[in-house]
Amino acid sequence: MRRIDVVYIGVAVFAAGGILYLLFQGLGLDATNAGIWSQALLVAGLIAWVLTYLVRALTQNMTYNQQLKDYEDAVLQKRLEELTPEELAALQAEVDAAKQKQNSQQQKQQN
Repeated sequence: MRRIDVVYIGVAVFAAGGILYLLFQGLGLDATNAGIWSQALLVAGLIAWVLTYLVRALTQNMTYNQQLKDYEDAVLQKRLEELTPEELAALQAEVDAAKQKQNSQQQKQQN
């Protein structure tokens, strides 16, 4: 996000508060109640936005994390494509051996 975007968002929030205030006054609320309700809605919106941000941060469902995962997947895919058939077979044998070892350890723990 650019700095100018932050300025635009700030102006938009400020304008939304003013519009809400005028809307509540138009609906018949006095100036004090219209101000309270417009502020309450803006604060509730801010809290909701912060909560969605926290959920995305805690679940690691953010743009940076997704880009990093995509990059790692692409690097691994490229490395796999560069392997010779013999290297690929050796890697597959190594993975199979690791799986068998893990399965035997899990069976020992269950017994």
